[in-house]
Amino acid sequence: MDVSIVIINYNTFTITSDCIRSVIQFTSGGSYEIILVDNASTECDPQNFLKEFPQLTLVKSEVNGGFAYGNNLGIQIAKGEYVLLLNSDTILREDSVLKCLSYLKASEGGGAAGCRMTFPDGIVQYTARRFRSIQWELLDLFRFIPMMMTYRKRSRLMLGKYFKCDENLECDWVSGAFLMFDKKILDQLPQHKLDDRFFMYGEDQLWCEQMKNLGYRVVFYAGTTIVHIGSASTDIKKQLSLRKIMMKRELEIMRLRKGRGLYYWIFAIIYTFKETARNLFKRIFFKLTNRVINS
Repeated sequence: MDVSIVIINYNTFTITSDCIRSVIQFTSGGSYEIILVDNASTECDPQNFLKEFPQLTLVKSEVNGGFAYGNNLGIQIAKGEYVLLLNSDTILREDSVLKCLSYLKASEGGGAAGCRMTFPDGIVQYTARRFRSIQWELLDLFRFIPMMMTYRKRSRLMLGKYFKCDENLECDWVSGAFLMFDKKILDQLPQHKLDDRFFMYGEDQLWCEQMKNLGYRVVFYAGTTIVHIGSASTDIKKQLSLRKIMMKRELEIMRLRKGRGLYYWIFAIIYTFKETARNLFKRIFFKLTNRVINS
């Protein structure tokens, strides 16, 4: 089998069903399976999925152990040579699965890949990213410096919000909303599974770094686009709460990467100052305009 598509459901029956329906509609020309892991949902009986999608493999978890936990349950029974972790709030518009699979297989040393994503309104999401560093934070803080560079130089140096997702390239990490990887990599990871120390958020960065440390390349494929509903429409309180969680995750990941030495503390001061100031600006902007800044 070419690829095992693992989708996590937690109390989102309608959205998850839309995702599954789009996968079945557009995926063709190769062998694949869909493994749906229900993380102890209370919304409805997960058996309801099988009424519309009898071809699913349904895994019912007794607990909601989080994103990584659920994906590991699905991966345990995956038969594919490759695994695709696909968020339940994504919609395919074309055969993105096999297009990305073909690109990953053709990428020398490629271990993991992500693809182009947009919000439902067409706005591009920041799918391909660099690992954070003191240099990256300073350039982002003094944004006029990268903006003086040519787009090509700026986008390749910074990625993230500086990159229009308009070309294929190697990056440091890609979004876990669509993360495809060679299943054999798991045999080289601790405990032969995805790192599940985080309940939610930050895992994709952690996984990609671990894969790169094993010598694999992480690549971004611009040749196909999926819709990722994400959190573009969340209110200001939820958005700021999410950003606080992400700040905590970034600091945890940097501690894992650099330890608690001088580099970590310099990074932590710059990063915390920058993000706290940005969150304050978001809150003030919302109070003045009643509009939420999503970037």
